[in-house]
Amino acid sequence: MRCGLRHSSGMEIISLQLSWSGIWRILIIFTVFLIAGMVKGVIGLGLPTVAVGLLNLVMAPTEAAAMLLVPSFFTNVWQMFGGPGLAAITRRLAAVMIGICLGTWVGAFASRYVAQQQIMAALGVALMLYAVTGRSTVNRVLSARAERWLGPLAGACTGVIAGATGIFVLPAVPYLRALGMSRGVLLQAMGLSFTVSTIALGVVLACGGDFHVADMGMSCFALLPAVAGMALGRYLNRNMDPAVFARVFFVGLFLLGSYFVFGALVIR
Repeated sequence: MRCGLRHSSGMEIISLQLSWSGIWRILIIFTVFLIAGMVKGVIGLGLPTVAVGLLNLVMAPTEAAAMLLVPSFFTNVWQMFGGPGLAAITRRLAAVMIGICLGTWVGAFASRYVAQQQIMAALGVALMLYAVTGRSTVNRVLSARAERWLGPLAGACTGVIAGATGIFVLPAVPYLRALGMSRGVLLQAMGLSFTVSTIALGVVLACGGDFHVADMGMSCFALLPAVAGMALGRYLNRNMDPAVFARVFFVGLFLLGSYFVFGALVIR
């Protein structure tokens, strides 16, 4: 009888621990996507970057990438259809989108032969570069000739980084900014780029066995705080200076990237 009681008590403790770990996991995911959605609502981008960056503090890169697929897809589709010029933008950026798809396969394949520590370092560098380029005030408009060859290259490089780290803003965002688009068209173009990147990343994760039914359930759950965060972010955008918010955001992103690089260099 004593053995039975001990076994039952042990199972109850294990069950309690699992339930608490599950609750903490849900709270972390909810908070991360609420913050990420708020950032996107204020400045028009940053949901995947913030989500992947913060989730990598508590889970593996592939798991974090799988978690962001549904929120990233729906919020970017929302942004993509936020203007009337989608057909023209799609035609103009077709080569970039093809490059993203091909590059994502290459990045995901290459990451399987790279140590986890090196992937985290690459993620940190990507976040730091994004923070620096995002704060840059230099506006250079590419010529039509440069756009023809630089577009596919920018797309391919973005795909490689996305496939390896789950971050798909570099060099896509700086490239799109250099096309001389108006703010509304630029946001729509970024929505298109992020949507294609999300789909490509999802296909690659699924084909590689890194995306499962359980991941889809949690990713669908993450959509709720992401949308709520976007609504909050749009409210803040109307009632505060977006430039001040963006400055704080990019500084925080740089510090987060520095943390990943430092951890990868120190922890061996």
